[in-house]
Formats: sequence, C-alpha cells, structure tokens
Amino acid sequence: MSYQLEICANSVQSVINAEKAGAQRVELCDNLWEGGTTPSAATIKLAKEKTKIAIYVLVRPRGGDFVYSDLEFEIIKEDIRICKELGVEGIVSGVLNADGTVDKARTKILVELSRPLPFTFHRAFDVAAEPFQALEDIIDCGAVRILTSGQKNSAIEGIELLKEIQEKAAGRIIIMPGGGINESNISKLQSIGCQEFHMSGKKAQKSMAKPGHVNMNSSKDIPENIIFTSDIGTIRSVIEKIDVDS
Repeated sequence: MSYQLEICANSVQSVINAEKAGAQRVELCDNLWEGGTTPSAATIKLAKEKTKIAIYVLVRPRGGDFVYSDLEFEIIKEDIRICKELGVEGIVSGVLNADGTVDKARTKILVELSRPLPFTFHRAFDVAAEPFQALEDIIDCGAVRILTSGQKNSAIEGIELLKEIQEKAAGRIIIMPGGGINESNISKLQSIGCQEFHMSGKKAQKSMAKPGHVNMNSSKDIPENIIFTSDIGTIRSVIEKIDVDS
C-alpha cells in the first residue's frame, strides 16, 4: 500500500525542510496560532522557486469560523486566482453556513475556480454540524479530499469517526487524517485504511532577539519569543514508521 505524508508548512523554510525530510506534499499556510490562514504571495512564490515539492495552499482569509461575508468570499476567490498564477499544485479551502452545514453553493464555486488543481476541503469539516451529511455534500461539490481530525482535537481522539467516514467514503473521496499525528500514533491511523496523512512536524525555536517588555498581541497565551518550523528529524521519523509498517 502506498502512503503519502503532507506537511503543514508555515514558512518557506518549513517547505524546504519538508522536502529534505522526504514528504510528498505541503499545505502552505501562515498563522498557525489561528489554525492557519492564507500565506503571502511572496511566501508562495519563493517556496515554488526554492523547492520542487508539491505545494497546496491554504486559502483562508482569517482565523475564527468558516462562515464568510461577501467581501471575505471575494478575497478567497482572488487568492485562488493568485495561487494558480503562481503555479501551485493544489488548493485547500471550504465554506460553511451559519447552521454548521456545508455551504455547497460557495464551495462548488471554489472547486470550479480551482480547476484543474485538486481541491481539499479543510478542517472546517471538523466543526460541521452533521459529519456524514457534510461528507456527502463535499463529495457532491467535487472536492478530492477532506482534511479532518474526526471532529476532535486530534486525529487519535477522533479515530472512531475517522474510521466510519473512511468506510462511508468508499473511495469516492480521500479522507486525510490530521491533528497531532506523530511517530507514536501513525500506525493506529494507518490501521483504519487511510493512505494520506497530515502533520506539521513543528519544532519550537527561541527567537534570537531579546524579549521586549511590550506584547504585540493582546493574547498573552501566544509566546512572542518562540518561532515554529517544520522539523526534518520529526518528519523523517514518521516517514520511517510508515515505511516500516507499509
């Protein structure tokens, strides 16, 4: 069985590290503290120039929920156009309605706009009101995969739902577990039949700058002297585990 590992890369350096580690693909984003937002055009451009790994771009205009205003939806569409111009290999996005159902009308527009690039419906799925109906709606929209933690904080916590979704998908769409995946739990997730996995493999580095006395963010829960980068060793350890178990 062939497995693929996608790395949630939050910088050009993280993309470089993911490629060096042997990952098959990255989901390029920004602002991990907010669950990921759209990276800058410069980040996408330089990631493409400096690596050959497949780059899927997360298109999400802000943190928070996945219910978007007309203006935010226009931003999403324009970002997809820019991503295509920059030569990326895939788009990651998705839209919900206020009641937690998949916004099929808008998601279909995004899928069509992304073509011929493959479209991944992101972890908006994990806050959808009814996962099995969401599964059918996303399939109907034409997405090629769903990134999900099984509607829990981690894929291991959500493994039972992931197994059910994988079975109900029945090959019609790729179910890609993501959230807290590492070398110690990847085998359990392989056992439910999934073949693609998503992880950040991030490692904290202390900033070289001397900590200031002013916090640039209103939330004191976000340490401003820590920088996260996808780590080559962490990613390789998971790839080696997959290779051993496959």
